[in-house]
Amino acid sequence: MNFKVGDYVTRISHNHDILFKIVSIDHEMAIIKGVDLRLYADSLISDLVKSSTKSDGDKLIVEENMRDIKMDRNQYFYLPGKILHIDGDSDYLKRCMNFYKEMNVKANGLTLLEIDMPSKIKDLLTEYRPDILVITGHDAYYKNHSGDKYQNSINFIDAVKEARKYEKSQDKLIIVAGACQSNYEELIKSGANFASSPKRINIHALDPAIIATSLAFSDKNRSIDLIKLIDKTKYGSDGMGGIITNGTMYVGYPR
Repeated sequence: MNFKVGDYVTRISHNHDILFKIVSIDHEMAIIKGVDLRLYADSLISDLVKSSTKSDGDKLIVEENMRDIKMDRNQYFYLPGKILHIDGDSDYLKRCMNFYKEMNVKANGLTLLEIDMPSKIKDLLTEYRPDILVITGHDAYYKNHSGDKYQNSINFIDAVKEARKYEKSQDKLIIVAGACQSNYEELIKSGANFASSPKRINIHALDPAIIATSLAFSDKNRSIDLIKLIDKTKYGSDGMGGIITNGTMYVGYPR
C-alpha cells in the first residue's frame, strides 16, 4: 500500500487504538502525529493501515460543553474570563481556537516551541493580561530512562514558575498546564491550578481547552465542581487533575 504525508492511519501492532496523521516518511519509517491525542510516534510503514476516519468529532464535544452553560440572558449580562493559550503544536492550537470560537469565549492563541515558553511567558502575560493561561503542546514519559524521564515537562514547569512570578495568586491567574504523559505532581507544585497527566496517559487535543472554557464560564464568586469539571475531559482523572478553584466570569444586572 502506498502512503503519503497527510494520510490518516492506525497501527496494526497497537490494535488500531489511536488515529494518526502521517507527518513525514523516510524509506520504511514514518513519523505520525495523533489526530485527537497530543502524541508523536514513529512507525514502520508496514505496520500502518489507512483510515477513512478523520477525528473524534469536535462538534459533539462543543455540544456537550454548551449544554453545561446555563445563563439567564433575560435579566443578567455575563463577562466570561479571557484565555491565553500557548501551544507547542500549531495544528492543535488551531483546533483549540476553533473550539473557543464555537463556545463564544474570548481567547488569544500563540504557537511556541516548548523550550521557548519559560523565557517568553511573562512578556506574553503582560501583553494579553488573561484570566486563564493554558500552557500545552507535546510531552512524553520515558519509563526506562535513567535521566529526565519527561520530554517537555521541565519546560512546562519552568513556564508555570515564570507565570507565577508575574501573578502569584492562583485565583487571579488560573493556569492549565501539561500535555500527554506530563509530570502532573510537579506541575501542580510549581503553581498550576490544573495539569496533566495523573496516570501518565495521553490526553485529548481539546482537554486543556475544555478545562479553560469551563473556568471562563464559571461564576467568579463560586468554587467550581472539581470532579464534574475533570470528568468533562476525555479520560477524566486519569488524564487531568487540579485544585478547587473559583471561576472567572462576572455576572451583572440589569442586562
